[in-house]
Amino acid sequence: MGLDLFSDVADLTAEIVDIESVSGAEGPLADAVEEALRALPHLAVERDGHNVVARTGLGRAERVVLAGHLDTVPLNGNLPSRVEGDRLYGCGTTDMKSGVAVALRLAATVTAPARDITYVFYECEEIEAERNGLRRLAVTRPELLAGDFAVLMEPTGGLIEGGCQGTMRAEVTAAGERAHSARAWMGSNAIHAAGPILDVLRAYEPTRPVVDGLEYHEGLNAVFISGGVAGNVIPDECVVTVNYRFAPDKSPADAEAYLREIFRGFDVKITDSAPGARPGLTHPAAAAFVAASGADVRAKLGWTDVARFSELGVPAVNYGPGEPTLAHTKGEYVEIPLIAESERRMRTWLEGPTTVAA
Repeated sequence: MGLDLFSDVADLTAEIVDIESVSGAEGPLADAVEEALRALPHLAVERDGHNVVARTGLGRAERVVLAGHLDTVPLNGNLPSRVEGDRLYGCGTTDMKSGVAVALRLAATVTAPARDITYVFYECEEIEAERNGLRRLAVTRPELLAGDFAVLMEPTGGLIEGGCQGTMRAEVTAAGERAHSARAWMGSNAIHAAGPILDVLRAYEPTRPVVDGLEYHEGLNAVFISGGVAGNVIPDECVVTVNYRFAPDKSPADAEAYLREIFRGFDVKITDSAPGARPGLTHPAAAAFVAASGADVRAKLGWTDVARFSELGVPAVNYGPGEPTLAHTKGEYVEIPLIAESERRMRTWLEGPTTVAA
């Protein structure tokens, strides 16, 4: 399972894809990554569970972080990898082993960068947040994630996606009173009472805030609905679970206040929440990355781990060769020319001039 970090980046991507690493079972891939990085004398390497962190220590005026997760969603008959024309197919090709391959190639071949670099390869991004390896490092070893700027190698189709939106789930409950369905007038049907909740959702007009020059697109949708206890009982409760995707100019407290206001009169219970992250593109290190890469910039509409860097005070963007709309699909693939282009653009930035005088 040895990885050749000096091979062509597309070949390296295929090697990484062919090491199965479904969430929770990243051990073999983490072992291969650690072994390959420890062979490089210009890097100091640390292992934490199935997280692998490698750092240069050149005393540069800036430090940047390149991060990527090692895990994939469960297989769907899409291993081993295969090449068809300019496409590399296989589980994780887009999300995000092509990005990991780019970072590993850079770790091996950029030995004297203009800025110090921390490479973070982490576990369990595709499952519950409590197991996320980057989250654990942020809590237990935040010094390993310190830097002036971070790039999360998430699939973006070769564009730079600034920041990310926040996400919140809430249970909105309509109450009723049980009765025998033959004598429905003696009770109050909670499912019928949930109609106004659905009316709010149907009438919702998504806002499109512009934050630091990027346009975001908010969303509010029902994702679950539950109610009823038996076929002959008028239900006394109906719960509509809604998911609110909010732009990074709002805090989770702002988002919660908004949900409680629009669903006034109903019980609202927040069950899950994660803050967004502002693009941070005005930061000099971020501006240097945009300028050096030459890539176009757009807003990140989903939630990603850039939010964890934002909470640590490190501005971050998403940038990777994979196409995000193909993530988690059976026919997942990555365009091979985009992998090489991502490597070239990242190399230009890492070896180019810094924004802070040495």
